[in-house]
Amino acid sequence: MKRFHAHVHVDDLAQSIAFYSKLFAAAPARVEADYAKWMLEDPRVNFAISTRGAKPGLDHFGMQTDDAQELAELKARAEAADMALLDEGNTTCCYARSEKHWVTDPQGIAWEHFHTLGDIPVFNEATPSSSAGACCAPAAVAAPAPAAPRAACCGPATATTAKTSCC
Repeated sequence: MKRFHAHVHVDDLAQSIAFYSKLFAAAPARVEADYAKWMLEDPRVNFAISTRGAKPGLDHFGMQTDDAQELAELKARAEAADMALLDEGNTTCCYARSEKHWVTDPQGIAWEHFHTLGDIPVFNEATPSSSAGACCAPAAVAAPAPAAPRAACCGPATATTAKTSCC
């Protein structure tokens, strides 16, 4: 069974851990100095936050598989759809060793498909064949710079945005 994955960059890890722990009614499954992850069962989500991004906001989405066969099926589906695919193979990132590949949606949002092989004690391990920027969304599939800010849609109004009725 697959698990939906979302990774968000945050400015204040402690504040964000407190917020998401209340929102999910659960403590993170893993906490590091720059990272936290919740492995929720209902809904089945791997939700991660880190302070490693250039700016706060969405880094990427993904699908985590329970086994190598599910990962191979996701890869075959992406290849059959002629999606640009970046195959990282066996790699390390976000305190885990994984087999993974990436695709990008039409809006430029990176989607990671991965099967976790085990935990590691560091955010990522550099190897001679890995690129320094390949942890989390690699540059080859990273989202483009955001467009000019728009009015909020379906979210709460803030001091800089007005609530619209688009939903």
